[in-house]
Amino acid sequence: MPALSPTMEEGTLAKWLVKEGDQVTSGDLLAEIETDKATMEFEAIDEGIVAKIVVAEGTDNVKVGEVIAIITEEGEDAGDMEASEPTPAPAAEEALPPVAPKPDDGIKISPSARRIAEANGIDLATITGTGPGGKIVKGDVENLEGSGEAAPAPSPAPVSAPASGTSGERIKASPLARRLAEQKGIDLASVAGSGPNGRIVKADIETAQPGATAEPASAAAPAPAAQTVSISDTEIPHTDEKLSNMRKTIARRLTQSMQDAPHIYLTVDCQLDALLALRKELNESLEAREIKLSVNDMLIKALGLALEQVPACNVSFMGDQLRRYERQDISVAVSIPGGLITPVVTDAANKAISKIATETKDLASRAQKGKLQPHEYMGGTASISNMGMMGIKQFTAVINPPQSMILAVGAGEKRPHVIDDSLQIATVMTVTGSFDHRAIDGADGAKLLAAFKTLVEKPLGMLA
Repeated sequence: MPALSPTMEEGTLAKWLVKEGDQVTSGDLLAEIETDKATMEFEAIDEGIVAKIVVAEGTDNVKVGEVIAIITEEGEDAGDMEASEPTPAPAAEEALPPVAPKPDDGIKISPSARRIAEANGIDLATITGTGPGGKIVKGDVENLEGSGEAAPAPSPAPVSAPASGTSGERIKASPLARRLAEQKGIDLASVAGSGPNGRIVKADIETAQPGATAEPASAAAPAPAAQTVSISDTEIPHTDEKLSNMRKTIARRLTQSMQDAPHIYLTVDCQLDALLALRKELNESLEAREIKLSVNDMLIKALGLALEQVPACNVSFMGDQLRRYERQDISVAVSIPGGLITPVVTDAANKAISKIATETKDLASRAQKGKLQPHEYMGGTASISNMGMMGIKQFTAVINPPQSMILAVGAGEKRPHVIDDSLQIATVMTVTGSFDHRAIDGADGAKLLAAFKTLVEKPLGMLA
């Protein structure tokens, strides 16, 4: 499993784009991997034959670095290569091209089985092959002793700490099923496998009862444990939807943020009329270049400049250190199907608003299609979330760790407002800053919002 983003620890193997037996070369697409941010394509880095697909498509929580498939060179045996399964399954041998037998013995045997037989002095004529067409595979040889005589009661090859039933016989189960069983406290000996040859798979564990234990055949079946079921579980029509990796990551990171970072909230009202007038004038001048500025583009620029003026807010809390950033990279919250992503406008303080407009439009478009590269949504020194276009007047946002502040922007609306000591009607926007109080003092947060308000109400300062 590749690490397709700097923060990726595990992923979902969404779809295989190859099948066992396919010839692949460097650059060929192998699979679609769902990371904590998006679904991305995984390319082959070498050429060979897809000898075995170890992890089935649709499998969740596959750790980075775990073997998901075996690609061999011509003549290699997948059984010789370490996979994530405890013992190679016969299917791994079936996926390989047939190996020509030695001319002097006429026996069908895999290269790995032949090496083990030769090393242990086993007479191949005494072995009954269990592979395709009676082919002798690695497991057949491992079941014999080195004397050359067939063992009276062969058992599977020993593995470290195998799950076993009451008879001591090893239980067939996929690696994912074993992990789930350990997490749920389920005895594999009590589970009936629905996979090939009775193998226990993920679905079997999900339907098994935690804490179940195997009982001897003569023992009476235990009474089922009492369950408490709420009325809502039985009477209200509902569906249960599996969380995507993105939604799991959002839940984990924002829970961590609220638990670890003491949030302080500061709110200010900004008069928008001057900014709206400047935007209209700039858009008229940019029409020939087919560039159209949004209010959000101008607010990104204003936040970048405000952070430049108040560098005490352009920081991250790093445990026993405070990291001070020398560039203002603004993460822009974008809602996409299934979650939220924050593409980054780098060096916002020093970019022209027209450049910011072009970048944000491109980033938002590719974010909706899941086409962003990790470096385009990772990092950022501060965030902005604008829900004004949805009619939201005011809200507070959760800080995006490891950043220390986020700006929540509400809708611009006509309100009574004091201008030059007289009550008038103006377009006013409410902005709330969330600050990590471990890194940013309230006074510094207030200075940042004051600088932001000045830039919004006197927007020519953003063009200077």
